Amino acid sequence: MQFRRSTILAAAAALVYGATSGAAFAPSTSMGSVSRSLCHPVGTAQQQSQPRQYSSSQLRMAGPAQVDLTGKVAFVAGVADSSGYGWAIARALASAGATIIVGTWPPVLKIFEMGLKKGSFDEDSVLPDGSKMVIEKVYPLDAVFDTADDVPDEIKDNKRYAGLSGYTIEEVAKAVEADYGKIDILVHSLANGPEVTKPLLETSRKGYLAASSASAYSAVSLLQKFGPIMNEGGSMLSLTYIASEKVIPGYGGGMSSAKAQLESDTRTLAYEAGRKWNVRVNTVSAGPLKSRAASAIGKEPGQKTFIEYAIDYSKANAPLAQDLYNDDVGNSALFLCSGLARTVTGVTLYVDNGLHAMGMALDSEAMSDRT
Repeated sequence: MQFRRSTILAAAAALVYGATSGAAFAPSTSMGSVSRSLCHPVGTAQQQSQPRQYSSSQLRMAGPAQVDLTGKVAFVAGVADSSGYGWAIARALASAGATIIVGTWPPVLKIFEMGLKKGSFDEDSVLPDGSKMVIEKVYPLDAVFDTADDVPDEIKDNKRYAGLSGYTIEEVAKAVEADYGKIDILVHSLANGPEVTKPLLETSRKGYLAASSASAYSAVSLLQKFGPIMNEGGSMLSLTYIASEKVIPGYGGGMSSAKAQLESDTRTLAYEAGRKWNVRVNTVSAGPLKSRAASAIGKEPGQKTFIEYAIDYSKANAPLAQDLYNDDVGNSALFLCSGLARTVTGVTLYVDNGLHAMGMALDSEAMSDRT
């Protein structure tokens, strides 16, 4: 599949939400799904004549099954709407009885809280038993800052942060401890790269380090600060992307490097946190999802967005030619964060219909005469 370089470079930023400055930190742009009722297989002339429709609607959840998280507290960092993987993970954990609290990027905090109050996310909050997920508390969180001393005046004086305080990782951890004592599950659903549209050869040191800080070190810092208030047997989970190990043209600005860091750190943290707190650490490599964040950037007139290309490419080339839903990641996260996975730590779990395993593109022109 070929697309114009300009499309890729501009659109790849859809995979990272809020890439505006080194200090701006947005919820992760995890990638992944299309609507069951609206999607069409890729390939036939008739199908190609009908524009494919995309959405981030959910697949029916698996439900708690043998998983019971009643009495457990889960902190999900990086939730600002109901279309992404962070929300799906929170919803899956809630379906098993967990208490859900979240951390939201300060500039979008008021919008998110207003949406919750108005019931904008009610339809996406329904659990298998018919009840609705309740987010017990929303904390402002800017995970590029570890302590209050790290926050520069330009952020303190920024109107998007007006009236907010205590949004550094250390401060949020202390607030959660004051409110809930201990937590059991920590989810890192965060990523940001201010120069994501630039090829690595054109990425500045500042942009590269900003991507690393927001997308990789933030996970290290979260576990540093939250580890001491996690119960033994607890679990941390993050979200990564195949660009950590495969070349994804356009996913630049050091973001691919940051995801590689995140996966490497997952293994090291699994050892260190396991020995220190008896906490497991894993990451999920998720396939492309048409979340609101992933759709925000990169559409040229008359062309699909990058995330739409990515979804179609996956459908055409993955071993499982089926749609990927955010609940697929949510259900996998539920397993990894539950007692069913009590011996699983330090792993990168692929939830991408097997696309990571492929070494050739089935829809390539070079394969056109393949029977």
